[in-house]
Amino acid sequence: MKCPVPNAQEAVIATNDDATQCKRFAVEKGYWSDPYVSQMVSSAMQRRAPEINRGYYARVRAIQIMTEQFIKLTKQNCQIVNLGAGFDTMYWRLRDSSLLPRQFVEVDFPTVTSRKCHIIQSRKKLSDNINSKDGNLLVSSSDLHADDYHIIGTDLCKLDNLDLKLKDSKVDRSLPTLFICECVLVYIEPEKCEKLIRWISDNFPTAFFLNYEQVNMGDRFGQIMIENLKVRNCLLLGNSACQSLDTQAQRFLTQGWDGAEATPMTTVYRRLPVAEIEKIEKLEFLDELELLDQLFCHYCLCWAYKDANNIGLSKISLHGTLIE
Repeated sequence: MKCPVPNAQEAVIATNDDATQCKRFAVEKGYWSDPYVSQMVSSAMQRRAPEINRGYYARVRAIQIMTEQFIKLTKQNCQIVNLGAGFDTMYWRLRDSSLLPRQFVEVDFPTVTSRKCHIIQSRKKLSDNINSKDGNLLVSSSDLHADDYHIIGTDLCKLDNLDLKLKDSKVDRSLPTLFICECVLVYIEPEKCEKLIRWISDNFPTAFFLNYEQVNMGDRFGQIMIENLKVRNCLLLGNSACQSLDTQAQRFLTQGWDGAEATPMTTVYRRLPVAEIEKIEKLEFLDELELLDQLFCHYCLCWAYKDANNIGLSKISLHGTLIE
């Protein structure tokens, strides 16, 4: 990731710790299953409000389902690059489901990746569940390489270094590639963000980009979110792309992608598996439905695709029941 305001970088990095704590708390409450998130943080710390737990459930579950659609569509002959991955556990969850792509790469600040490398080395539940023919992981100060799993520490705006490190991670540009971002691009200046999105478009002819991020940030509720983050020294430098669903999609359409669409989390939540929704809504009493709706209205899932080989990437969508 990149945050060009030097004293703000620490604040942006801290959002990873907060998100991981939130995910662990929601998992312990029973919102979804993840046996690995507890390895990333020692405890869930303070209690999280029910609307926060439902928000994380919708975010994690929607990304998981669309990711699995991509993997199944390509018959696992693909690769995944998670930009600003933090302490995400998707690699292990996909491995448990026998749905790993050919390569899975995580990118983040070197200070984040170095911590994650250390955590993996110190916890056998993580290190023993990484595919490696000889049982050894190649670990440096901020990078980790195994047969099909790689962690690389770099600045997303230093494209030459990103390119070099992706090559070191055995990334094949000719393969269908899924790029995942969760509240990452919003911290990058618009011009630099456009260069990153264009670089991916220019270099990966068959690609799918899945982006979870803020939207409708021009209204009063959005302004309050911005001010609250500013107090924590988290500056939303890419806020201009978060003004509407259209600006989210246009961010990709103007940079060489074949198609793009953005859907508010209100819609995403309604299209998640009905049985799961019924189950999670019984976990905690929620008396602030209006607040949940406000939160969902200010986050969206945006996806874009380039499909030079016509493998059907446009079929990955939320326009109907999500494919399990």
